[in-house]
Parts: sequence; structure tokens; C-alpha cells
Amino acid sequence: MKNVHKLTEGAVLLATFAVLILITMYIPLIGVVSNLFLAVPFILFGAKNSRMYALVFIVAAILISLIVGALLAVPLTLTYGLTGIVIGQSIKEGKSRISSYIKATLVFLATILVQYAVAVVFFKMNFIKEFNRAMKESLDESRGMVDALSQGQAEKVMEQMEASFQLLETLAPSLLVLMALFGVILVELVSFPIVKRFGVNIERWKPFREIVLPKSILWYYLLTMLASFALNPEQGTYWYMALMNIGFLLQMFMVLQGLSLIAYFCHKKGISKAVPIFAVVFTFIIPIFLSIVRILGIIDLGFDLRKRFEKSK
Repeated sequence: MKNVHKLTEGAVLLATFAVLILITMYIPLIGVVSNLFLAVPFILFGAKNSRMYALVFIVAAILISLIVGALLAVPLTLTYGLTGIVIGQSIKEGKSRISSYIKATLVFLATILVQYAVAVVFFKMNFIKEFNRAMKESLDESRGMVDALSQGQAEKVMEQMEASFQLLETLAPSLLVLMALFGVILVELVSFPIVKRFGVNIERWKPFREIVLPKSILWYYLLTMLASFALNPEQGTYWYMALMNIGFLLQMFMVLQGLSLIAYFCHKKGISKAVPIFAVVFTFIIPIFLSIVRILGIIDLGFDLRKRFEKSK
């Protein structure tokens, strides 16, 4: 009976996913919204079943997406499916919200990078370079208009715009990371109210000062830094993009840990709550402060500064 129940539940969730992927693929305006709900069936299934069942569910979802949405639906299924399963499994295993969020973000980012690599290697489609090339072509075509509007300063204006496009290409890894960070936040904001209605217990976020990242994040960070030095990939290659993305994401986690430590210390010492707020502002305005906070986060994770502080009291 238990297996029958699992099969029935899986079939209902797969049918729900099929409807969502159909709407997403073929009804443009509504599809933008339904796109955010694609992870819900996977979170629900992952939160109630083992990893083996979850893997079977993912495979079944990919087959369904091929039938109802053709090949273009597979990337969506992989991105939201794997992210949803990771969130669901984290809930099932009783992991903290921050741990679940980090895992889901890394998986979301990994799926984007793999899809980008497949597009470049197998389909010879580099979306970032193609976008940049299209923008430059558009700029060249509008050179006459720029010359007329800039009153003889066309070359200077063109150089500034070209520099902006080059900056955009350089910042592409960071943009992908931000996409992953905010993508998972949106998935959780949309999915969790629905998941709760189906009896799945979701842990609340802890106060910011109590956030402590898994120590494994520090090891991932160090390994990524070592890989960057050892491989020294050429700018523009897939490995360069991958390491830049992962490294930037892990650096942001170190900054988060450092800011949490500052908030924790201020709370314990009875220092004004305005200090952590100013710390956040200065961190993202002053580069040297960003580096200091990141180092604080690394030290806190590596040497358990909070436990040492508690023991010294």
C-alpha cells in the first residue's frame, strides 16, 4: 500500500508539473509567472521520499518535458527540478534554512553553467558573446546618430559605450551568480507557502546574528581558489567562467559569515544595532571593508570564533 501511495503521489505531482511546463512553454505572459512554480512538485516529492525515488522522479519529469515541451523544456526541468529536489531533501533531513539555501543556490548555478557549456561546445552558441556582438553591431549602426547628438564627441561617446559592453562581458560571471542567488530566493518565496499547505514543516530563518554556514563551504572556497591558481584558465573559456562564478558565490558566503559575526559580537556586547547596519552598507561601498569582512568570515568558519568567545566569558 505504501508503494501504491508513493506511485499515486508521484503521478499527481508529475501531472501538475506537465501542466506547469505546458503553460510556461506555450503561454508567454502567464508562463513568466508559472515558471516560478515549476519547483513546487519537486520540493513536495523530495521532502517526502528518499533520494533514489527523487532521482526516478527527475528522470520521469525529463521524459514528460520532452513529450510536452520538446527539447527546449529540458533545461527548465533540470534547473528547477534539481533545485527543488535539493530543497525538498534538505527539509526531509532537517537541515537549517541557510544550509538548504546554499545547497540549492550551488545546484541552481551549476545547472546554468552546465547548460552554458553544452550550448557553447555542442551548439556553438555563446549567449554572452552573441549578446555583446549584437550590441556592438547596433552601436556601429547608430554611430551617425550618436555623432549628431554628441556634437562632434562621437568617438569619446563610442569609446565609453564600448567600455561599458566590455565591462558587461567581464561581469557576466557575477551576473550569473546573482541570478542563482535571487533565483533560489524567488523559488522559495513562491513555493514554501504552497508546500506548507501540504503538511511539510519548514524551519523558520534564524536571526541574522545566529547564521553560521556549514564548515564545508570554507573547504569549497579554498579548493576553488587552489583550482584557479593551478589551472589558471584563459579568460573567456568555460573553466574560467565556472571558477569565476563559483569563486564569486563562495566569496559572497564568506562576506555573509563575516557580517553575521559582526552582528553577533554587537549583540553580545550590547552595541547599538545601527553598527551592523552600517557594516553592511560600508561592506558593499568600500572595497577594503569588503575584504576585511570576508577575512573575518573565513576566520570565523575556520576557527569557531563564536565558541571561543563564549568560552572566554
